[in-house]
Amino acid sequence: MVHRRDILKTAVALTAAQLPSAKLAGAAAPAQAAATGTGTGKPFDFAWLKGQARFLASSAYQASKETLPSTMATLSYDQYQSLRFRSEHSLWGDAGLMFRLQFFPVGRGFSQAVHMYEVSDGQAREIVYDPSMFEFDKAGIDPGVMRDKAGFAGFRVQFVTDWRADVAAFLGAAYFRAVGGDTRQYGLSARALAVDTAYPRPEEFPHFTSFWFERPAKGQSTLTLHALMDSPSVAGALRFQIAPGGSLLMDIDSALYPRKPIDRLGIAPLTSMFFYGENDRRAANDWRPEIHDSDGLSMLTGAGEWIWRPLVNPAQNHLNSFFDENPRGFGLLQRDRNWDHYQDDGVYYDRRPSLWVEPKPSSHGGWGKGAVQLFEIPSVDETFDNIVAFWNPADKTKAGDELLYSYRLHWGTRMPYESPLAQTIATRTGIGGGVGQKRQFFSWHFTVDFSGGELGALSRSANVEAVITASKGSYERVTVHYVEEFKGYRAFFDVRPPEDSNEAIDLRLYLRIDGRPLTETWIYQWTPPPVKERKAFLG
Repeated sequence: MVHRRDILKTAVALTAAQLPSAKLAGAAAPAQAAATGTGTGKPFDFAWLKGQARFLASSAYQASKETLPSTMATLSYDQYQSLRFRSEHSLWGDAGLMFRLQFFPVGRGFSQAVHMYEVSDGQAREIVYDPSMFEFDKAGIDPGVMRDKAGFAGFRVQFVTDWRADVAAFLGAAYFRAVGGDTRQYGLSARALAVDTAYPRPEEFPHFTSFWFERPAKGQSTLTLHALMDSPSVAGALRFQIAPGGSLLMDIDSALYPRKPIDRLGIAPLTSMFFYGENDRRAANDWRPEIHDSDGLSMLTGAGEWIWRPLVNPAQNHLNSFFDENPRGFGLLQRDRNWDHYQDDGVYYDRRPSLWVEPKPSSHGGWGKGAVQLFEIPSVDETFDNIVAFWNPADKTKAGDELLYSYRLHWGTRMPYESPLAQTIATRTGIGGGVGQKRQFFSWHFTVDFSGGELGALSRSANVEAVITASKGSYERVTVHYVEEFKGYRAFFDVRPPEDSNEAIDLRLYLRIDGRPLTETWIYQWTPPPVKERKAFLG
């Protein structure tokens, strides 16, 4: 497993590092010191960039042969995070615009330099790396060593509402992330593309090779940037339009050009962390009650069904496919916003942003047939991103294709669309059977809480029933009752697995009244413990 979180946690640390004071951040930097595009301009637009990506894909992949000076390649984690960008060199830092950009240097695991360009009046000029842009003294590096074979690894985006904080960052392979304006926290991340995720062979990670930043007009609150992406299997051109706010919005247009067939293409991939929570305490060895960046996968199907799948930290790799046609949206959400459920006053998991993917239909319709795929990887602590979700088209790719996808990403605590039905607010599990009664067979208990919609307005004697399906085994001891404390309904049931099988069991549940649904559909994949362990529960 590639440790995706290793790529991102360095950027998190850099964000938390010492930043300029408010007074300095608001001051105008000397014009000659600020980063800017230099040299003769070359015409640039997105159509040209798509042509470049198509041209790349028409020839064999050329891996970067750049090597870092040993002083940079062997930096420790702490040394790398001490390489601060000097704010006076910020792109547009002296221009009175609503955005400014600061850059990350190559070093440690970020060995490949990425080319940066400023676009003004349709002309692109390269932003030239200079070691004077960074502070090297705390890392014990002589800046003179960094003049050759060095460069930019990525960048962060800052907005006029607070120059001391980021709103987005691009660093490592084709990863990027953003904060919701109401959370002011980084958490999960996104990628431009996933290639062959969840196979026994190594996953391929496309990487950004160049970025173009369109200089915004004064007062313009949307930043447009472009990226060229490359990998052994595919080249691509992407356009990002970033609009900070209560929920930060990213409109993305992606043009992909495969060099060869790809077994599993992942569109709009999201990456997060789930170590343990109230529903899955298999790995709970920490004093905090819950540790996760996201607690569930939410989906709005093409047919209009709302689905909630709580995340787990499995003992073995899990890949689930949720087949659909023209999905309306999906996302990895952090629904639980109660600080007391985490007790973390350091990284504040209760503030982590959710991320929702809203597909945009093209001239030929929606995204067609395919599946939202969820890959859950065993994790031993909170420093690994072990959750991946993406859209996998049913049509297989082949060399020479042009694949066009447009979508909007919503980063924040509130998603753009919410079901009128009640939502799942908690899932809890434990040993089944009656309290104080000798167990005759092994079963596992589920408690699912729903709130919202019309549940709070129903009569306490309303005939609310649970509709449950299980792919294997049987279920029993089903009850549904109103809970005043959260003004919703709680469903109880036990699942009894087949006695001779350890295969995973897929569960579905929703509440209804008079034949119509009251809640979204809760789904879960539960893997029974080995038969020998089950016998131990029985005594």
